[in-house]
Amino acid sequence: MTKNDPSRLDGKLAIVTGGGSGIGAATAHIFAQAGATVLVTGRRLEPLKTVADAIGGHAITCDVSQQDQVDAMFDEALRITGRVDVVLNNAGGPGPIAAVADVDMAEWVACMNVNLVGAMHVLQAAAKIMGAQKSGSIINMSSLMGIQGYPMRSAYVASKFALIGITETMARELGPLGVRVNALMPGAVSGENMDRILAKRAAAEGLPVEEIERQNYTDVAALKRWVTPEEVGRAALYYACDLSSAITGDKMKVDCGRF
Repeated sequence: MTKNDPSRLDGKLAIVTGGGSGIGAATAHIFAQAGATVLVTGRRLEPLKTVADAIGGHAITCDVSQQDQVDAMFDEALRITGRVDVVLNNAGGPGPIAAVADVDMAEWVACMNVNLVGAMHVLQAAAKIMGAQKSGSIINMSSLMGIQGYPMRSAYVASKFALIGITETMARELGPLGVRVNALMPGAVSGENMDRILAKRAAAEGLPVEEIERQNYTDVAALKRWVTPEEVGRAALYYACDLSSAITGDKMKVDCGRF
């Protein structure tokens, strides 16, 4: 490490929501390796503690769909260093997998309450703290499905499209205060979450998992493979650190070339 290395996060406090597994856990590790003090949050304490213990960070349970829990989580973050420098707004779920005509609306609304309303709870708290500090980087976890519709995934698509618009809105609102807001758009990321989605799609469409995987995820990517959680985490680090100090209101695909 060289002094004033713009790729480092030394002395900074980073919050990672949905930090117990997948992209969140991978990013927490990468942020910690870059020097950040990391607070991982999510609904289940055991996996959060596993991540936090491995990186010398902090863990706190938080259901982002509950405003009071989000406020308490940010209060805890401020007690650690007195600042919040980076927020990876990553908590979310895949939502129901069904055609619009058939989707269970209770499940549809539940997805929006986490992926969109929950994301807004985090963004409101982060905006107030970082705006007062006049510094900070917010990274919203959208998706490749935040810029293109996808069959059977209307709730998830709607939530991730909305996050792109909110990202651009907040970048304009907070830019004069020195706060940057950007969005990541991963493609299909390998891991347990994608395994569950493949199984649900196979059941809904009556096709083998391998055929759905090949036709919809790997063969259509220029690199002919899945994205790894660590690859998304490295993109998050770019937005978090000063390598991207002049970038805000941006959206970055991390998708192995699915265009």
